[in-house]
Amino acid sequence: MANGISLFNEALLWFMKRRMSRIESIYTRPLELQEECFKGLVYAGRQTEWGKKYGYSQIHHYDTFKSQVPISTYEELFPYIDRIMQGEQQVLWNSPITWFSKSSGTTNARSKFIPVSKESLEDCHMMGGKDMITLLINNRPDTQIFEGKGLSIGGSLSPSISHPNVLVGDVSAVIMKNLPVWAQMIRTPSLEVALMDDWDQKIERMAWETSKENVTSILGVPTWTLVLIEKILEITGKQSILEVWENFEFMIHGAVAFGPYREVFQKDIFRNQGVGFLEIYNASEGFFGIQDDLSLKDELLLMLDYGIFYEFIPINEEGEEQDTIVDLSQVELGLNYAMVISTNAGLWRYKIGDTIRFTSIDPYRIKISGRTKHFINAFGEELIMENAEIAISKACLETNSIIKEYTAAPSYMQGGQRGSHEWVIEFSKAPKEMHTFVEILDRTLREINSDYDAKRSYDLVLGPPLIHQAPSGTFYAWMRERGKLGGQHKVPRLSNHREFLEGVKAHFKE
Repeated sequence: MANGISLFNEALLWFMKRRMSRIESIYTRPLELQEECFKGLVYAGRQTEWGKKYGYSQIHHYDTFKSQVPISTYEELFPYIDRIMQGEQQVLWNSPITWFSKSSGTTNARSKFIPVSKESLEDCHMMGGKDMITLLINNRPDTQIFEGKGLSIGGSLSPSISHPNVLVGDVSAVIMKNLPVWAQMIRTPSLEVALMDDWDQKIERMAWETSKENVTSILGVPTWTLVLIEKILEITGKQSILEVWENFEFMIHGAVAFGPYREVFQKDIFRNQGVGFLEIYNASEGFFGIQDDLSLKDELLLMLDYGIFYEFIPINEEGEEQDTIVDLSQVELGLNYAMVISTNAGLWRYKIGDTIRFTSIDPYRIKISGRTKHFINAFGEELIMENAEIAISKACLETNSIIKEYTAAPSYMQGGQRGSHEWVIEFSKAPKEMHTFVEILDRTLREINSDYDAKRSYDLVLGPPLIHQAPSGTFYAWMRERGKLGGQHKVPRLSNHREFLEGVKAHFKE
C-alpha cells in the first residue's frame, strides 16, 4: 500500500511540474497574456445583452473598451446578475451560468452573489488551485504532500430560492463540488462534512474526521484554521497538532492578512521549522495571485492567464480614487490602486473593492493593501487595513503576544473629549503589560502613516488607542449571532462606523 501511495505521489508531482512552463510565460510575456485575455473576453461577450448594449462588436482596442464600457460596482451589476439567478442566460456571459458564489457582506450590508461560469470555474478557480500546487512544488521539489491528504475548510451549498436549477454557496463549496476524482482522493474531510451548514457541528465533525487522517497540508482562512486546531487538540488530548499530524508540511492561507497570525502559526501551532507557508489571493470573483517565492512574504505573483483582464484606479494620499484608470502596462511601483476586473463569468469592469500595491513589475507581483471600504478616516487620518496589520504584528512580536481576532472603529470627539481609535482584541496569548502593547501599536501607526501621526501630535485631535481585551470566544459568539459563521465570512477589521465594534462589545463586560 505504501508503495502505491508513493507512486501516486510521484505521478501527481510529475503532472504538476509539467505546468511550470506555462506559468513561466507570466514572467516572460505578461502584457501579451493580458492582451490575449482582453480580446478573448470581448469576443465572448459580443452576443450577450451587455455586449450588444455597449457595442462589443466594434471594440478592437483597450482605449475603445475604456471609453465605451462603464466601470461597475456590485450594486450596478446586480439587476443583470439577479436576472441570471432567475434563469435568464446570455445576459452578461455567453455560456450557461447555474452556479453562484456567495460573497462576504463585510463591506456591504447584504451578501453578494457572484456568477460562476464553466470557464471561470475551470480556467480560473481550478487553474489557480493547480498552479498553487505547482508553485509549492517548485519551491519545495522534495515535498511529499501527496503522501497524505490536504485539509480544506469549505463552506456550504444550497439551491437558490430564485430558480430550482441554480445553486448558491461559498466559492470553496462550489469548487469542492466540482473537483475531479483524483483531487477528491487526496482531500479531507468528506464532502458530506465539508459542505455542512451548521458551523458548530461542522467544526466538531471535521475535528473528529481529520484527526484520524495523515494530513500533510491545510488550505484555509487562518481564523477558522485556529478554531479547528483548537477543537482537534481538545478531543485528542494532544499538546501540539504536530503530534496529531506528524507529516504535516504546508499551510496555504488567504482571505485575511497573515501578518498578525504569522507568529502564532510559526512559533506556537507549527513549531517545526520544516513547515512552510504559502499565500494565495482568491475570492468569489476569481483567483488573482499566488506567492511564487516563499522568501517574499506577502508578495503575490499576479496570475495573468485565468480569463481575467485587470485595470487599476490610482488612489491618492488622501485615500481618494483618482479620475483615471490604467491597464497593467501603465502601473507604477509603490502606489495604491483599487483593482478593477473583467472576467470570464461576465463581471465587466467590476470594482472588486480591494486595494493593492505593486512590489515588482518584472515580474508583476502585488501586495494586498486593504479594502476600498475598510478604513478609518473619522479625523482625516486615513488609516487603511495594511497600516493596522503592520502595527498589530509589531506589537504582538515585541510583547510576545498572540491575537486571535480584532476589530477597530473611531471613538468620535464629543463633549470636549478628543477622539480616538477604539479596538476590541481577542488574544490567544495576552501581553503581560497592556500599556506596552498600546504604546507599540500607536508608535508604529505614527511611523507608517503620516496623517495618523499628524492627528496624534500633542493629542490635539486623536488620543492614544483604547484597547478592550475580549474573553476567549467573543468573536465566534458574535459571528454566530449574526449568522456569519463560515470561511467566506471575515471579521471586519476596520470600520468607519461603530456598529461592528459595539456589537462585539455587547458580548462581554470588562
